[in-house]
Amino acid sequence: MATDTTAAAAIRDRLDGIVLLPGEPGYDTARTVWNAMIDRRPRMVVRCASARDVVTAIRTARELDVEIGVKCGGHSVVGHSVPDGGLMIDLTPMGGVRVDPERRTAHVQGGALLRALDREAQQHGLATTAGNVSHTGVGGLTLGGGMGWLARRFGLTCDNVASFEMVTADGEVVRASEDENPDLDWGLRGGGGNFGVVTDFELRLHPVDGRTLFAALSFPLEEGQAVLSRWRDLSAEAPREATFTALITPDGTVSVGFIWVGDPDQGRLLLPSLRALGRPTSEQLIEKPYVDLQRMDDTGRRGGTARRYWKGHYLKSLPDGAIEALLMRGTADGHGDMLPNASLQAYGGGIADVADEATAFSHRDALFEYVASTGWTDPAEDTTRMAGARRSAAALEPFASGLYVNAIADEGAAGVRRAYPPGKLERLQTLKAKYDPHNVFHLNANITPA
Repeated sequence: MATDTTAAAAIRDRLDGIVLLPGEPGYDTARTVWNAMIDRRPRMVVRCASARDVVTAIRTARELDVEIGVKCGGHSVVGHSVPDGGLMIDLTPMGGVRVDPERRTAHVQGGALLRALDREAQQHGLATTAGNVSHTGVGGLTLGGGMGWLARRFGLTCDNVASFEMVTADGEVVRASEDENPDLDWGLRGGGGNFGVVTDFELRLHPVDGRTLFAALSFPLEEGQAVLSRWRDLSAEAPREATFTALITPDGTVSVGFIWVGDPDQGRLLLPSLRALGRPTSEQLIEKPYVDLQRMDDTGRRGGTARRYWKGHYLKSLPDGAIEALLMRGTADGHGDMLPNASLQAYGGGIADVADEATAFSHRDALFEYVASTGWTDPAEDTTRMAGARRSAAALEPFASGLYVNAIADEGAAGVRRAYPPGKLERLQTLKAKYDPHNVFHLNANITPA
C-alpha cells in the first residue's frame, strides 16, 4: 500500500480530477458498476476530468505494471472496467456534451452517458443513434458499433462519428477521422476499446422532432409460433422509421410490436397489420417524447443491486425452426423456473446501407439481434439464472450468423471470433499491433496483437 500511496501522492497535484485508494471516501462508489455480481477492488481509481488526466493515469498504470480498466457507463456484464488489483480509469467526470446546431454536430466527452447526448441534442431538435438505455456510456456503445431506435434511419452510432480523440497505450493523444489516421478511424468503428481510451467523439446529428410511438401486443406462448412468423414478415416490409421488436418474458408471454420515431400518425398506419396477427391478451400504444423513449428500457440505477447475465446472437434470417427454438428457450415446453427474457430487435435499413468493409463493425446483413437476458438479486440463484440464459441462447445457435461485440459476455476469444469474420479480425490484429503492441488494453472484447 505504501507504493500505491506514494504513486497517488505523486500524481494528485497534476490531475484535474482526483485519485482514490481503497478505504477513501468515494472509492466504493467509483468501483460499483451496473452488474452487482462484479465486486472487485482496484488498487487505484483515477477519476479523470480531462484527456491530460487519462494520459497521467495510463502512464501511472504502466509504471506500476498493473492492469487498466476503463469505466464509462459500466455496462460490461463481466465488469471489464473494474480491474481487481489494477488501475481503473474512471471517465465519468468527463460527461460533457457540446452541440453545434448549425453544423449539426456534437462533441461528446469520453465519459458521457446517452441521456446527456439525447438531452442536449433534442434541445435543438436533433439526435443521432444512441442505444436504448439512457445510462449507457456513449464510449462503449460507439466503439462496439451502437444500435438504437434511429439506426434503421441513420445507421449505427459508429457510422455517425466524424472524428475521435484518443489516448494511446504510450500516453500520446491522437486524432482519427477519414482524413487523419484513417486506419485507426476504421478500427474504432466497431473494434471496441482495444486501441486506446477515446476522450472525445465528434458525432453527426440529424433532425428528429422528438415524437415517437410504441406499440406492442401480448399473446400466450401457445400462439407464439403463428404470431412471430407473421410479425417477422411485417418487419421485412417496415419503413425505416420503425424498428420491430419482440420479447418472450420469463412467464412465457410473447410481446410483439415496434418502435416508431417520427410522426405518430404515420406509425399508426402499421397498426391494422399488427392487429391482424391475432387477438392479444393486452395491447400497449404509447406516444412519448424521444428522450422519454430513450429511458423506457432503463434498468434501475447504474450501480444497483441487480445481478445480471446475457447471451446474444445475430440472425440473418428467422425461419420457423428458429422461432420454435426462441419460444422453447432450451426447455421441453417453453416453461420453467428462472427462465430469461428473450428479445429480438430488427436491423436492416441504414445499418445495411454501409458497406461491410467500411468499418470494423461486422454482420451488417443481420436481420435481427437476439439477446437472452436475466436479472436477479439472490446470489444463490446465480448458477440457475446463468444456465437458463445459456440454454436459451444455445437453442438458437444453429441459426446464428455471429455476435454483436457489445453483447459478448464470458465467451472470451471465441466470442471475438464470432464478432468478426477472419479477414477483418486479421486486419484488426494488425492495427492492434500498431497502436497497442503489448496489449495494455486487454480488459475488453480483446483483439490480440498480430
